[in-house]
Amino acid sequence: MTSSPYDAIILGAGGAGLMCAATAGQLGQHVLVIDHADAPGKKILISGGGRCNFTNIHAQADRYLSANPHFAKSALGRYRPADFIALVDRYGIGWHEKTLGQLFCDDSARQIVAMLMDECARGGVDFAFSTAIGEITHHDGLFGVAGHQARALVIATGGPSIPKMGASGIAYDIARRFGLKVVEPRPALVPLTLGGNDILFRDLSGVSAEVEARTGKTRFREAALFTHRGLSGPAILQISSYWRHGEAIDINFAPDAPQDWLRQIKRDKPKATLKGAVSMRLPDRLSAALVERLSGDETNWGLIPLADMRDAHLRQVEERLGHWVFYPNGTEGYAKAEVTAGGISTAELSQRSLEANKVPGLYAIGEAVDVTGWLGGYNFQWAWASGVAAGQAIAGQ
Repeated sequence: MTSSPYDAIILGAGGAGLMCAATAGQLGQHVLVIDHADAPGKKILISGGGRCNFTNIHAQADRYLSANPHFAKSALGRYRPADFIALVDRYGIGWHEKTLGQLFCDDSARQIVAMLMDECARGGVDFAFSTAIGEITHHDGLFGVAGHQARALVIATGGPSIPKMGASGIAYDIARRFGLKVVEPRPALVPLTLGGNDILFRDLSGVSAEVEARTGKTRFREAALFTHRGLSGPAILQISSYWRHGEAIDINFAPDAPQDWLRQIKRDKPKATLKGAVSMRLPDRLSAALVERLSGDETNWGLIPLADMRDAHLRQVEERLGHWVFYPNGTEGYAKAEVTAGGISTAELSQRSLEANKVPGLYAIGEAVDVTGWLGGYNFQWAWASGVAAGQAIAGQ
């Protein structure tokens, strides 16, 4: 062990870990960051198509999943999107807003990693890359990791999503080593797979449409994409975090359609076919597939003029298109999941400092914790906010 202990050892050089290190370091703490990878911020670099969706201007606690929906309020309330934007602006990094409050770099995600590393350098942070964590000891108020000691240990190793980047569930092993409970982890923001009768929809691979996806009381209005394995696209990724095996996904394929829209087309264009009418709102391949499935065994049913169809029948079609039910048979797993839901239980942690209630000096931040944001920069904002909260707490602030 080193003769001079650090104030804090941070496990993981991702967004949360780097933010925590920079914060604590600039507040006068002697900090070491340990990571098994050979360089920092691997997930940051691939995020947002290489441009890093670094925050969302709408980030607040009600956009996050957790066994304790109030847990994230403290950290998110003290370090807001505007605070991170100010940091980005200070470094002259150009950015732009896409849809729904999502902010991206104009150039490259590498700028965000470089910025965080510069912030760490300003705090005199030390790094140990390509270093296995190995056994962790805890004696006389000091944590021991990889030949180093510190009075504080921060779990910032993320979750098992995107294992090809080296992600693993080591955060949960460390938590259990110290007696902390873990909420069962599962893939989140992940494509859903279809089987059974729904397998026919795989023929629509590549087709997308604006929909409203619903499960239980939760709903998202964005694009859905059919894939060779099932369903993806922003609306599906969002709803996947709330979906559980065995539950249905309810899709409204005509979210902008007024009531009685098919009957209105019947009045305006009586010679229009059902297939033609539906294709006025949906891509041709999708409308053809939906009408075909609605028709059952009736050949050319979709080619019948609307004038020859009863209003009651059109009402049934409208209802079905507005509530098309799928029963996914699973997800594409951690390999395709953008984040992990579940994680170290918030019941074990201080809402303000992210310190373990029963183990003084032990902290957990970022994706390792049971706090999972929506798609679109929310998880990065949690990484920044939780990192700052723990960094300040380590420094006694």
